[in-house]
Amino acid sequence: PMESILEILNKWGKKAEGMAENVWNHLKAGPSMTDTAWGKLSHGTKVFTEGGYENVFKQTFGTEENERLRKSYACYLSTSTGPVPGVLYISNRRIAFSSDRPLTYYPSPGQQAMSYYKLVIPVDKLRSVNPSTNPQKPMEKYIQLSTVDNHEFWFMGFVNYDKGVKNLQLVLNNPNGSWDSSPRPQYNA
Repeated sequence: PMESILEILNKWGKKAEGMAENVWNHLKAGPSMTDTAWGKLSHGTKVFTEGGYENVFKQTFGTEENERLRKSYACYLSTSTGPVPGVLYISNRRIAFSSDRPLTYYPSPGQQAMSYYKLVIPVDKLRSVNPSTNPQKPMEKYIQLSTVDNHEFWFMGFVNYDKGVKNLQLVLNNPNGSWDSSPRPQYNA
């Protein structure tokens, strides 16, 4: 009995260590750990006050007929100007991303504006989900989403990378939305 208890404690310890390492790597993936942490805190407050991730998803992207949010993941969208921290939402109809905070941009010289960075890919337009790892830095893991019209989107800094890959591949392989029978959305940091 004592060996089984120690075995269980050791297993939990390794899981906790892995999760702590994933959170640390998530925070390090952005240009500023402080900004990322504040963004996550701000977004978490929004999720709490709005009544959960499903409500934030509906308010941010609207909903289509028979659409249900399945999963959401804290991650970064890789852009030409650097990684953008936010949340990747997976529904039975769309894959969507929204930044944690509004980003500053300049629509014309001298004119500053702010807006959330949003991306929406209809599931039927998704061609492939490709996991990859940086060979020089094995903790740097990416997920490339390719669309049928030859656009590519790279996501990184997942706290739970393996589940993110699994659920994106499930929605790709079951575009009719039957890939998950559970009715409740889940959030995976």
